Amino acid sequence: MLHWLDPTHLINTFGVVGLVAVIFAESGLFFGFFLPGDSLLVTAGLLASTNRPGSVHLNIALVLVGAAAAAVAGDQVGYVFGSRVGRSLFSRPKSRLFRPEHLHRAHAYLEERGSRMIVLARFVPAVRTFTPIVAGASDMPYRLFVPYNVIGGVLWGVGLPLAGYTLGSRVNHIDRYLVPIVVVVILASLVPVAMELRRARRDRTTPVTPTVP
Repeated sequence: MLHWLDPTHLINTFGVVGLVAVIFAESGLFFGFFLPGDSLLVTAGLLASTNRPGSVHLNIALVLVGAAAAAVAGDQVGYVFGSRVGRSLFSRPKSRLFRPEHLHRAHAYLEERGSRMIVLARFVPAVRTFTPIVAGASDMPYRLFVPYNVIGGVLWGVGLPLAGYTLGSRVNHIDRYLVPIVVVVILASLVPVAMELRRARRDRTTPVTPTVP
């Protein structure tokens, strides 16, 4: 199973079609949260910049257009799914992923941080998968969701492959460092999660000072 989740193996086996399918699934299908979105996009950019023996040579233009389109479309599907069946999913108290308090917490999170959360969530693994579902289930206005979804999808779907492509174009024998680069990308993508968990823990432990009228 881990072999099939390796970004290089996925790209060499399925090419741009496989990349588009994975990005679409990871963006809006709740069972796709474990897929390697960040590392896949960076790897695609790196491979597009080189003629590595044994690897497919990707067209960077197809990668950019396909990844951005798949990211936007995936979130659109996630939003529609959340608006239609999201509330029923989050009505099961014993569910580990879809407990009612998770929906209430996510709704409050979107209310507090506003629509920019739709953009920021793109760069956080797993969070980007569930954010459009929660947005739909919590009745976020569709006309508000769409433009931020497009902005986030384009920034993520174009930005990461371009970063990989630029790095691969400027560093000689970049294929030798492919695995360390992917590991760094994965670790970097976990930083926002750690920061948010730390902030949430601090908010829970900070005593509320009553105001005197």
